[in-house]
Amino acid sequence: MKRRWVKVLVIAVVVIAVLFTAVDRIAVHYANDEAAQLAKEKYGYGNTTDGYLDVAIEGFPFLTQAAGRDFGHVTLTAGGFYIDTTTNTQGGYLHIDRLHLDLRDVKVTSLTARSAEANLATGTLTVSYKELSGVVTRLAGSGGPLQVSQAPGSNGQAARVKVSGTAGGTALNTTGTLLAQGTELSLTVPGADRASTVWRVSLPAGVDFTAARATADGIEIRLVGHQVTLGSSRYGR
Repeated sequence: MKRRWVKVLVIAVVVIAVLFTAVDRIAVHYANDEAAQLAKEKYGYGNTTDGYLDVAIEGFPFLTQAAGRDFGHVTLTAGGFYIDTTTNTQGGYLHIDRLHLDLRDVKVTSLTARSAEANLATGTLTVSYKELSGVVTRLAGSGGPLQVSQAPGSNGQAARVKVSGTAGGTALNTTGTLLAQGTELSLTVPGADRASTVWRVSLPAGVDFTAARATADGIEIRLVGHQVTLGSSRYGR
C-alpha cells in the first residue's frame, strides 16, 4: 500500500513538472513574439518582406523571471532589413545582412510604457560587399557596376574597402573607408561623384558602434552599450 502511494506521488510530481514546463515554454514563446513585435515597431527591423527578427529570452524558468521583471540574458537577431541615408538620397538604401545583440541583466522598468533597461549590451552588425556594391553603383548614377571588396588597413572604427569599376565614364580603382561612429555609418569613396554617404542605424538608446573591420565576406561592426534603454527611450532616440 505504501509503495503504491509513493508511486502515485511520484507520478503526480512528474505530471506537475511536465505541465509547468509546458506552460513555461508557451509563456516564453508568447513573450518572445511580443518583444519581437515591439522591436519591429520601435526600431524598424522588419521593414522588408524577406527580413527576419528573432528575440529569445534565455534561462529557465521563464515564469520566475517574468514575476520579478528581471531577465538575465535576452538576445535579438535581425537581418534583411534596410536603412536609408540621413538625407534620404534616391537609391541610397542599404540592406543590413545581420544585427545581433546580447542583452544582459534586463529589467522591465514600465509595463504601461513597454520599456526596459539592460545593464550591458554587446553585439555585431554585418554588411556584405554585395550590398555595398549595389548601393555605390546606384549612387554613381551612370557607368558600369562598381565592386566593393576587402582592403587591408582597417583600424579602430574605420574599415577599409576597395572600390573598382566605372563611374560617370571614368575608371575607378580606389580605396575607401567605412567609418562606424555613434549610430552612423559613413562611406567615403575618393574619386566618386558622391564621395561620402551617411546612414543612421536605429539602435537601443545607449548602444554605439565601437569597432569596424573588413573581413573576407563583408564589414563586421562591433557594438557595445551600458545602461541601455529598450523600447520607450528617455533620450528620445
